[in-house]
Amino acid sequence: METDNKTFHGLWSSNPWRGQLDKMASLGYNTLRIPYSNDALKPGATASGINDFVNPDLVGLSPLQILDKVIDYAGGKGMRVILDRHRPTAAGQSPLWYTSTVSEATWINDWKMLAQRYAGNPTVIGADLHNEPHAEGTNPAATGACWGCGDTARDWRLAAERAGNAILGVQPNWLIFVEGVSCPSGGLSNVWDGDPSNDEDCGWWGGNLTKAKDFPVRLNVANRLVYSPHEYATSVYRQTWFDAPDYPANMPAIWDRYWGYLHKQNIAPIMMGEFGSTLADPKDKVWLENLMAYTGTGVNGMSFTYWSWNPNSGDTGGIALDDWTNINTTKQAILQPYLIPPVGGGGPSPTPTTPGPTPTTPAPTGGCTASYKQVNAWQGGFQGELTVKNTGTAAVNPWSVTWAWPSGVSLASGWNATVTQSGTTVTAAAPDWSRSLAAGASVTIGFTANGAASAPGTVKLTGTAC
Repeated sequence: METDNKTFHGLWSSNPWRGQLDKMASLGYNTLRIPYSNDALKPGATASGINDFVNPDLVGLSPLQILDKVIDYAGGKGMRVILDRHRPTAAGQSPLWYTSTVSEATWINDWKMLAQRYAGNPTVIGADLHNEPHAEGTNPAATGACWGCGDTARDWRLAAERAGNAILGVQPNWLIFVEGVSCPSGGLSNVWDGDPSNDEDCGWWGGNLTKAKDFPVRLNVANRLVYSPHEYATSVYRQTWFDAPDYPANMPAIWDRYWGYLHKQNIAPIMMGEFGSTLADPKDKVWLENLMAYTGTGVNGMSFTYWSWNPNSGDTGGIALDDWTNINTTKQAILQPYLIPPVGGGGPSPTPTTPGPTPTTPAPTGGCTASYKQVNAWQGGFQGELTVKNTGTAAVNPWSVTWAWPSGVSLASGWNATVTQSGTTVTAAAPDWSRSLAAGASVTIGFTANGAASAPGTVKLTGTAC
């Protein structure tokens, strides 16, 4: 919602929007950080870049109406949503929370509007106030976002207090996510002036929270503040620490200095709002593995939202591949141990530490049930979801589901499994990231098809009729 499309990217793909959310939930992601620009919130704003064949239910809706549908569906899967003011306008990011065309008052009023719109909706849990405040101008003539400098026109900490308290006045249950700056002074060091007093320790845009302990954000409602740093690797910018002789052993101390101390000293919770890489440089894979280990696992670890799901983020790529259906298995394998699946949203079954041998032809383990829901239909095609439950007493590993369609119905796309068609028989094979279907567990296979809308017939789970 932060670009000229004013809505989600990927709606142009052959994977329906619900299918993408299904895939996220099945992989174990429980929270969406949804970026927007204030342009998308204006009265009369129109959404573009939508494949109306695949997503006919979104045609003619405003950006906010599409957001409503995504929030509703995500909530039904047990997921939660953080709204992220990513840009003042679709043209690009800004170092400060306001510009010459988007005032602070507009920024705050739009936040209050969103807080009122989703008041009482448990799916929306908070506001990421402004994306990546950062330095601009050369010291001592800094013009960018500072932290603790006291200048109300530049002090991001004070602005976060004003916006956060305005939001909490409307929706006191929301969490307020506050990113860092890049340089605490709000200006860039002049390396040519021979004056080291102007030099300071700068980090990633939005990633420097070194001053938050001495100059904390003060909110009127207790236990609502979450600091949200950004952290990146060489595919974004080659910081000096990546070439240190003791890399990656040097990284935990760097993370401690910029933001990790807030978590470790129990000052405030951390939700790492962005981190990612293309993994093109081998150092970046090492970085990601070490960063995830640093955050910790389970509910006592630091929270995070990965940047990004979208494959078209130029300097990081995404979890989804260019078809918006298949996933980057290298990234997913690193992130997987740290994910906590949404309640009711499924998620990969854990792999035993010492897996037993898999029979060449897995034997049926009891039984299954199948239910079908037609999600959409249009001239010449339809979208459906087939949910199959393992009612047996043992896991099915690997699982597969087959069904029959009438002649004239052909598969267009599928998700949550590797879906293929031969004649009138469709096969949905378990993906690598979720090969086992536990006893009592269910899997939902989504698809679009060409032809007259038809429910799957003769459904079988690994050869057992449902």
